[in-house]
Amino acid sequence: MNTGPHIVSDVMSHTVVSVGRDAPFKEIVALMDEWRVSALPVLEGENRVVGIVSEADLLPKEEFRDADPTRQDQMRRLTDLVKAGALGAGELMTSPAICVRPDATLAEAARLMAQHQVKRLPVVTAQGELEGIVSRTDLLKVFLRSDRDIEEEVRRTVAAYLFPDQPVVVSVAEGVVTFSGSLRNRSMVPVAARLARAVEGVVDIRMDFTDAVRHVDAR
Repeated sequence: MNTGPHIVSDVMSHTVVSVGRDAPFKEIVALMDEWRVSALPVLEGENRVVGIVSEADLLPKEEFRDADPTRQDQMRRLTDLVKAGALGAGELMTSPAICVRPDATLAEAARLMAQHQVKRLPVVTAQGELEGIVSRTDLLKVFLRSDRDIEEEVRRTVAAYLFPDQPVVVSVAEGVVTFSGSLRNRSMVPVAARLARAVEGVVDIRMDFTDAVRHVDAR
């Protein structure tokens, strides 16, 4: 049964456009335009990532085109002024690059992107060799899982585990998981919600339980 992608290697792009340290400014711009990407890994030696050059690294050249650097230096970071005069990838790149391992979880990759405010991460081996690249769009692929796949996984890993002898029904529509049925004890409901939310592709959780009626023999 397909349980969907869980780690970076499941969703990353294996074809990566990259440049060396000596790549000139105009070549970098041309590659970004041709491949419709916003950043390029910078490599040296045996395919080792030493930095990444992004659109943000290129923009200072245009930003400071008609400005007085001595005046702007009071308002802008020195690094931006340096990049405004840079000619190649080695001077333009941000180093070290923020990278991720292929066996990292998608949540770990998403946190790295959020913490460092980047749109994509080079995927590297333990030796720093480039294996691929993962973008924000790639991380969203988990939400392409079918409702049926999500439902089967939630039923198997959550409902059957927490409510083995209770009539709990799991249904999924547009990624929203609904638990319904009757329960004798609601203590496991928060646990069920937490576990179901961790399933890849789940958009939200709904709980629609009723309390089971205990019939008492009055005789």
